[in-house]
Amino acid sequence: MKFRCERDTLVEALTTAGRATAGRATTPAASGGVRMAVDGNDLRVTGTDLDLTIRVETEVIGLDNGICVVPARLAADIVRSLEPGAVTIEDSDGEVEISAARSRFVVRTLPVEDFPVLVEPAGNHVELDTDKFAEALRQVVRAASTDDARPLLTGVLITRFGDGIRLVATDSYRLALRDMTGAEAVPDGVDELLVPARGLGELQRLIGSSSKEDRPLGLSLADTDATFRVGNTRLTTRLLSGKFPDYQQLIPPGYPSKLLVGRDAILEALRRARLLVRDNTTPVRLSMRPGTLEISVSSQEVGHESEEIDAELDGEETTVAFNPAYLADGIEAVQGDDVLIETTDSSKPSTVRAPAQEDYRYLLMPVRVS
Repeated sequence: MKFRCERDTLVEALTTAGRATAGRATTPAASGGVRMAVDGNDLRVTGTDLDLTIRVETEVIGLDNGICVVPARLAADIVRSLEPGAVTIEDSDGEVEISAARSRFVVRTLPVEDFPVLVEPAGNHVELDTDKFAEALRQVVRAASTDDARPLLTGVLITRFGDGIRLVATDSYRLALRDMTGAEAVPDGVDELLVPARGLGELQRLIGSSSKEDRPLGLSLADTDATFRVGNTRLTTRLLSGKFPDYQQLIPPGYPSKLLVGRDAILEALRRARLLVRDNTTPVRLSMRPGTLEISVSSQEVGHESEEIDAELDGEETTVAFNPAYLADGIEAVQGDDVLIETTDSSKPSTVRAPAQEDYRYLLMPVRVS
Protein backbone atom coordinates (compact mmCIF):
# COMPACT_ATOMS: atom_id res chain seq x y z
CA MET A 1 0.00 0.00 0.00
CA LYS A 2 1.24 3.46 -0.87
CA PHE A 3 -0.48 6.83 -1.16
CA ARG A 4 0.08 10.56 -0.82
CA CYS A 5 -2.24 12.95 0.99
CA GLU A 6 -2.27 16.48 2.40
CA ARG A 7 -1.19 16.53 6.04
CA ASP A 8 -4.27 18.25 7.50
CA THR A 9 -6.69 15.98 5.63
CA LEU A 10 -4.86 12.90 6.85
CA VAL A 11 -4.70 14.14 10.45
CA GLU A 12 -8.46 14.70 10.46
CA ALA A 13 -9.15 11.22 9.07
CA LEU A 14 -6.82 9.48 11.54
CA THR A 15 -8.08 11.48 14.52
CA THR A 16 -11.75 11.03 13.69
CA ALA A 17 -11.50 7.26 13.11
CA GLY A 18 -9.19 6.90 16.10
CA ARG A 19 -11.83 8.19 18.49
CA ALA A 20 -13.69 4.91 18.05
CA THR A 21 -10.71 3.00 19.47
CA ALA A 22 -10.94 4.74 22.85
CA GLY A 23 -13.54 2.38 24.33
CA ARG A 24 -13.19 -0.73 26.43
CA ALA A 25 -12.63 -3.33 23.75
CA THR A 26 -11.37 -6.69 24.95
CA THR A 27 -9.76 -7.80 21.69
CA PRO A 28 -6.22 -6.61 20.92
CA ALA A 29 -6.98 -5.77 17.29
CA ALA A 30 -9.78 -3.40 18.23
CA SER A 31 -7.88 -1.55 20.94
CA GLY A 32 -5.77 1.20 19.48
CA GLY A 33 -5.42 0.38 15.78
CA VAL A 34 -6.97 1.98 12.70
CA ARG A 35 -7.29 0.23 9.36
CA MET A 36 -6.15 2.14 6.26
CA ALA A 37 -7.30 0.77 2.92
CA VAL A 38 -6.34 2.28 -0.45
CA ASP A 39 -8.26 1.45 -3.63
CA GLY A 40 -7.30 3.65 -6.56
CA ASN A 41 -7.49 7.21 -5.28
CA ASP A 42 -9.86 6.34 -2.41
CA LEU A 43 -8.63 5.98 1.17
CA ARG A 44 -10.79 4.51 3.93
CA VAL A 45 -9.63 4.92 7.52
CA THR A 46 -11.54 2.81 10.05
CA GLY A 47 -11.39 2.60 13.82
CA THR A 48 -13.49 0.38 16.09
CA ASP A 49 -13.82 -0.97 19.60
CA LEU A 50 -16.57 -3.39 18.43
CA ASP A 51 -19.31 -1.24 20.03
CA LEU A 52 -18.52 1.92 18.05
CA THR A 53 -17.06 2.10 14.55
CA ILE A 54 -16.06 5.24 12.64
CA ARG A 55 -14.98 5.12 9.02
CA VAL A 56 -13.70 8.15 7.11
CA GLU A 57 -13.43 8.17 3.32
CA THR A 58 -11.20 10.69 1.57
CA GLU A 59 -9.55 11.21 -1.80
CA VAL A 60 -5.78 10.74 -2.04
CA ILE A 61 -3.15 10.15 -4.70
CA GLY A 62 -3.12 6.38 -4.76
CA LEU A 63 0.22 4.86 -5.75
CA ASP A 64 -0.34 1.22 -4.76
CA ASN A 65 -3.51 -0.47 -3.51
CA GLY A 66 -3.40 -2.27 -0.19
CA ILE A 67 -4.40 -2.44 3.48
CA CYS A 68 -2.54 -1.95 6.75
CA VAL A 69 -3.41 -1.41 10.41
CA VAL A 70 -1.46 1.22 12.35
CA PRO A 71 -1.54 2.42 15.98
CA ALA A 72 -4.20 5.14 15.90
CA ARG A 73 -2.86 7.73 18.31
CA LEU A 74 0.78 7.31 17.30
CA ALA A 75 0.01 7.62 13.59
CA ALA A 76 -2.13 10.73 14.14
CA ASP A 77 0.54 12.33 16.36
CA ILE A 78 3.27 11.63 13.82
CA VAL A 79 1.35 13.07 10.88
CA ARG A 80 0.31 16.10 12.94
CA SER A 81 3.96 16.79 13.79
CA LEU A 82 5.04 16.94 10.15
CA GLU A 83 5.43 20.12 8.13
CA PRO A 84 2.38 21.28 6.15
CA GLY A 85 2.07 19.78 2.69
CA ALA A 86 2.03 16.31 1.19
CA VAL A 87 2.57 13.23 3.36
CA THR A 88 3.53 9.88 1.85
CA ILE A 89 2.57 6.62 3.57
CA GLU A 90 3.95 3.27 2.39
CA ASP A 91 3.39 -0.15 3.94
CA SER A 92 5.93 -2.95 3.51
CA ASP A 93 6.91 -6.10 5.45
CA GLY A 94 5.14 -5.35 8.72
CA GLU A 95 6.17 -1.70 8.84
CA VAL A 96 4.70 1.54 7.59
CA GLU A 97 6.81 4.50 6.52
CA ILE A 98 5.39 7.97 7.10
CA SER A 99 7.37 10.73 5.42
CA ALA A 100 7.14 14.38 4.45
CA ALA A 101 9.85 16.83 3.36
CA ARG A 102 12.97 15.67 5.24
CA SER A 103 11.13 13.76 7.99
CA ARG A 104 10.78 9.98 7.91
CA PHE A 105 9.12 7.73 10.49
CA VAL A 106 8.94 3.94 10.39
CA VAL A 107 6.31 2.30 12.61
CA ARG A 108 5.49 -1.36 13.12
CA THR A 109 2.02 -2.28 11.89
CA LEU A 110 -0.63 -4.51 13.50
CA PRO A 111 -1.88 -7.73 11.86
CA VAL A 112 -4.53 -6.94 9.27
CA GLU A 113 -6.14 -10.37 9.72
CA ASP A 114 -6.84 -9.60 13.39
CA PHE A 115 -8.84 -6.47 12.62
CA PRO A 116 -12.59 -7.11 13.00
CA VAL A 117 -14.60 -7.83 9.85
CA LEU A 118 -17.06 -4.95 9.46
CA VAL A 119 -20.42 -5.46 7.76
CA GLU A 120 -21.79 -2.84 5.38
CA PRO A 121 -24.94 -1.15 6.76
CA ALA A 122 -28.24 -2.46 5.49
CA GLY A 123 -31.90 -2.22 6.39
CA ASN A 124 -34.20 0.75 6.79
CA HIS A 125 -32.85 4.18 5.86
CA VAL A 126 -34.14 7.65 6.72
CA GLU A 127 -32.86 11.19 6.16
CA LEU A 128 -32.73 13.51 9.18
CA ASP A 129 -32.89 17.28 9.60
CA THR A 130 -29.24 17.79 10.44
CA ASP A 131 -29.45 21.06 12.38
CA LYS A 132 -32.51 20.11 14.42
CA PHE A 133 -31.16 16.67 15.24
CA ALA A 134 -27.79 18.11 16.24
CA GLU A 135 -29.48 20.61 18.57
CA ALA A 136 -31.59 17.83 20.09
CA LEU A 137 -28.43 15.79 20.72
CA ARG A 138 -26.77 18.81 22.37
CA GLN A 139 -29.69 19.16 24.74
CA VAL A 140 -30.30 15.51 25.58
CA VAL A 141 -27.03 13.53 25.47
CA ARG A 142 -25.67 15.44 28.48
CA ALA A 143 -28.20 13.75 30.79
CA ALA A 144 -27.22 10.17 29.95
CA SER A 145 -25.31 8.13 32.50
CA THR A 146 -21.63 7.26 32.09
CA ASP A 147 -21.86 4.36 34.56
CA ASP A 148 -21.48 1.06 32.69
CA ALA A 149 -22.98 -0.74 35.67
CA ARG A 150 -26.33 0.65 34.50
CA PRO A 151 -26.06 0.10 30.75
CA LEU A 152 -29.61 1.09 29.81
CA LEU A 153 -29.07 4.55 31.30
CA THR A 154 -25.99 5.08 29.13
CA GLY A 155 -28.29 5.23 26.13
CA VAL A 156 -30.61 7.80 24.57
CA LEU A 157 -34.14 6.68 23.80
CA ILE A 158 -35.39 7.73 20.36
CA THR A 159 -39.09 6.96 20.08
CA ARG A 160 -42.12 7.93 18.05
CA PHE A 161 -44.16 10.70 19.68
CA GLY A 162 -47.18 12.39 18.15
CA ASP A 163 -46.33 13.43 14.60
CA GLY A 164 -42.59 13.33 15.26
CA ILE A 165 -40.02 11.81 17.56
CA ARG A 166 -38.88 12.21 21.16
CA LEU A 167 -35.33 11.89 22.54
CA VAL A 168 -34.94 11.02 26.23
CA ALA A 169 -31.91 10.46 28.45
CA THR A 170 -31.53 10.08 32.20
CA ASP A 171 -28.88 9.13 34.74
CA SER A 172 -31.55 8.83 37.50
CA TYR A 173 -30.58 12.23 38.96
CA ARG A 174 -31.75 14.26 35.97
CA LEU A 175 -33.71 13.70 32.79
CA ALA A 176 -33.57 15.54 29.47
CA LEU A 177 -36.43 15.31 27.00
CA ARG A 178 -36.67 16.83 23.53
CA ASP A 179 -39.59 16.58 21.10
CA MET A 180 -39.10 17.10 17.37
CA THR A 181 -42.38 17.55 15.51
CA GLY A 182 -42.57 16.51 11.88
CA ALA A 183 -39.28 14.63 12.18
CA GLU A 184 -38.47 11.06 11.26
CA ALA A 185 -35.62 9.19 12.92
CA VAL A 186 -37.33 5.90 13.66
CA PRO A 187 -37.70 3.90 10.42
CA ASP A 188 -40.97 2.24 9.45
CA GLY A 189 -41.73 -0.87 11.46
CA VAL A 190 -39.69 0.31 14.47
CA ASP A 191 -41.22 1.98 17.53
CA GLU A 192 -38.09 3.00 19.38
CA LEU A 193 -34.29 2.83 19.45
CA LEU A 194 -31.94 2.85 22.42
CA VAL A 195 -28.70 4.34 21.12
CA PRO A 196 -25.54 4.59 23.26
CA ALA A 197 -24.91 8.19 24.28
CA ARG A 198 -21.22 7.80 23.49
CA GLY A 199 -21.98 7.17 19.83
CA LEU A 200 -24.42 10.09 19.66
CA GLY A 201 -21.85 12.33 21.31
CA GLU A 202 -19.38 11.46 18.57
CA LEU A 203 -22.10 12.05 15.98
CA GLN A 204 -22.70 15.49 17.46
CA ARG A 205 -18.99 16.21 17.14
CA LEU A 206 -18.96 15.04 13.51
CA ILE A 207 -21.89 17.27 12.58
CA GLY A 208 -20.30 20.25 14.29
CA SER A 209 -17.02 19.84 12.42
CA SER A 210 -18.55 19.16 9.01
CA SER A 211 -18.86 21.80 6.29
CA LYS A 212 -22.23 23.06 5.08
CA GLU A 213 -22.11 21.00 1.89
CA ASP A 214 -21.38 17.86 3.93
CA ARG A 215 -24.26 18.37 6.35
CA PRO A 216 -26.87 15.85 5.01
CA LEU A 217 -27.44 13.25 7.73
CA GLY A 218 -28.68 9.74 7.06
CA LEU A 219 -29.53 6.82 9.33
CA SER A 220 -29.52 3.15 8.35
CA LEU A 221 -30.85 0.63 10.85
CA ALA A 222 -29.97 -3.05 11.15
CA ASP A 223 -31.08 -5.57 13.78
CA THR A 224 -28.36 -4.70 16.29
CA ASP A 225 -26.69 -1.57 14.86
CA ALA A 226 -27.48 1.97 13.80
CA THR A 227 -25.32 3.65 11.16
CA PHE A 228 -25.22 7.43 10.73
CA ARG A 229 -23.58 9.04 7.73
CA VAL A 230 -22.33 12.63 7.71
CA GLY A 231 -20.55 13.69 4.53
CA ASN A 232 -17.67 11.27 3.96
CA THR A 233 -17.83 9.79 7.47
CA ARG A 234 -19.81 6.79 8.61
CA LEU A 235 -20.48 6.08 12.29
CA THR A 236 -21.89 2.74 13.38
CA THR A 237 -22.94 2.08 16.95
CA ARG A 238 -24.29 -1.09 18.51
CA LEU A 239 -27.82 -0.59 19.86
CA LEU A 240 -28.60 -1.29 23.49
CA SER A 241 -31.10 -4.05 24.24
CA GLY A 242 -33.57 -3.83 27.08
CA LYS A 243 -36.47 -1.69 28.26
CA PHE A 244 -35.78 1.96 28.98
CA PRO A 245 -37.20 3.14 32.34
CA ASP A 246 -40.74 4.53 32.38
CA TYR A 247 -39.74 8.19 32.36
CA GLN A 248 -43.34 9.43 31.99
CA GLN A 249 -44.10 8.78 35.65
CA LEU A 250 -41.28 11.15 36.66
CA ILE A 251 -42.91 14.18 35.01
CA PRO A 252 -45.09 16.08 37.51
CA PRO A 253 -48.58 17.07 36.29
CA GLY A 254 -48.08 20.66 37.44
CA TYR A 255 -46.00 23.05 39.53
CA PRO A 256 -47.14 25.50 42.24
CA SER A 257 -44.07 27.72 41.75
CA LYS A 258 -42.66 29.10 38.50
CA LEU A 259 -39.63 31.37 38.40
CA LEU A 260 -38.66 33.34 35.29
CA VAL A 261 -35.02 34.44 35.24
CA GLY A 262 -32.47 35.61 32.69
CA ARG A 263 -30.46 32.69 31.31
CA ASP A 264 -27.10 34.47 31.21
CA ALA A 265 -27.63 36.09 34.62
CA ILE A 266 -28.25 32.81 36.42
CA LEU A 267 -25.42 31.04 34.59
CA GLU A 268 -22.99 33.76 35.63
CA ALA A 269 -24.22 33.61 39.23
CA LEU A 270 -23.81 29.84 39.26
CA ARG A 271 -20.32 30.18 37.83
CA ARG A 272 -19.35 32.44 40.72
CA ALA A 273 -21.00 30.20 43.31
CA ARG A 274 -19.16 27.16 41.99
CA LEU A 275 -15.83 28.79 42.82
CA LEU A 276 -16.43 27.55 46.37
CA VAL A 277 -17.45 24.06 45.29
CA ARG A 278 -14.55 21.64 45.47
CA ASP A 279 -16.68 18.71 44.34
CA ASN A 280 -20.18 18.47 42.97
CA THR A 281 -21.56 17.01 46.19
CA THR A 282 -21.77 20.55 47.62
CA PRO A 283 -25.26 21.80 46.68
CA VAL A 284 -26.26 25.26 45.58
CA ARG A 285 -29.43 26.70 47.13
CA LEU A 286 -32.02 28.63 45.14
CA SER A 287 -34.29 30.80 47.32
CA MET A 288 -37.17 31.99 45.16
CA ARG A 289 -39.03 35.12 46.29
CA PRO A 290 -41.14 37.74 44.50
CA GLY A 291 -38.84 39.86 42.34
CA THR A 292 -35.62 38.08 43.24
CA LEU A 293 -33.71 34.84 43.24
CA GLU A 294 -31.00 34.29 45.86
CA ILE A 295 -28.28 31.81 44.91
CA SER A 296 -26.08 30.63 47.76
CA VAL A 297 -23.48 28.00 48.51
CA SER A 298 -21.84 27.07 51.80
CA SER A 299 -18.81 24.86 52.38
CA GLN A 300 -17.38 24.22 55.83
CA GLU A 301 -13.92 23.68 54.35
CA VAL A 302 -13.89 26.73 52.05
CA GLY A 303 -16.48 29.36 52.97
CA HIS A 304 -19.81 30.66 51.74
CA GLU A 305 -21.23 32.96 49.05
CA SER A 306 -24.62 34.39 48.16
CA GLU A 307 -25.94 36.55 45.35
CA GLU A 308 -29.30 37.98 44.35
CA ILE A 309 -30.49 38.42 40.77
CA ASP A 310 -33.74 39.79 39.35
CA ALA A 311 -36.46 37.22 38.74
CA GLU A 312 -40.24 36.94 38.46
CA LEU A 313 -42.02 34.47 40.72
CA ASP A 314 -45.46 33.11 39.96
CA GLY A 315 -46.64 31.06 42.92
CA GLU A 316 -45.34 30.14 46.33
CA GLU A 317 -41.98 31.14 47.79
CA THR A 318 -39.68 28.18 48.08
CA THR A 319 -36.07 27.16 48.63
CA VAL A 320 -34.60 24.19 46.80
CA ALA A 321 -31.04 22.87 46.46
CA PHE A 322 -29.41 21.25 43.44
CA ASN A 323 -26.18 19.74 42.26
CA PRO A 324 -24.58 22.88 40.74
CA ALA A 325 -23.07 21.15 37.72
CA TYR A 326 -26.34 19.40 36.83
CA LEU A 327 -28.31 22.64 37.23
CA ALA A 328 -25.89 24.61 35.04
CA ASP A 329 -26.04 21.83 32.43
CA GLY A 330 -29.81 22.11 32.16
CA ILE A 331 -29.86 25.91 31.99
CA GLU A 332 -27.08 26.00 29.39
CA ALA A 333 -29.08 23.64 27.15
CA VAL A 334 -32.11 25.95 27.04
CA GLN A 335 -32.49 28.11 23.93
CA GLY A 336 -33.42 31.77 24.36
CA ASP A 337 -32.74 34.65 26.72
CA ASP A 338 -34.87 33.49 29.65
CA VAL A 339 -35.26 30.31 31.67
CA LEU A 340 -38.34 29.06 33.50
CA ILE A 341 -37.64 27.01 36.64
CA GLU A 342 -40.72 25.11 37.81
CA THR A 343 -40.74 23.62 41.31
CA THR A 344 -43.09 21.68 43.54
CA ASP A 345 -41.13 21.44 46.80
CA SER A 346 -37.64 20.66 48.03
CA SER A 347 -38.05 16.90 47.56
CA LYS A 348 -39.73 16.54 44.15
CA PRO A 349 -38.23 16.98 40.65
CA SER A 350 -38.03 20.48 39.23
CA THR A 351 -38.11 21.39 35.55
CA VAL A 352 -35.90 23.78 33.62
CA ARG A 353 -37.14 24.94 30.22
CA ALA A 354 -37.70 27.95 27.97
CA PRO A 355 -40.79 29.97 29.02
CA ALA A 356 -42.62 29.77 25.68
CA GLN A 357 -41.47 26.31 24.59
CA GLU A 358 -42.26 22.87 25.90
CA ASP A 359 -40.40 20.85 23.27
CA TYR A 360 -37.37 20.68 25.60
CA ARG A 361 -37.58 19.92 29.31
CA TYR A 362 -34.84 19.16 31.78
CA LEU A 363 -35.97 17.49 35.00
CA LEU A 364 -33.65 17.66 37.98
CA MET A 365 -33.87 15.95 41.36
CA PRO A 366 -33.20 18.31 44.26
CA VAL A 367 -30.56 17.65 46.90
CA ARG A 368 -31.74 17.26 50.48
CA VAL A 369 -30.08 19.75 52.81
CA SER A 370 -30.48 20.41 56.52
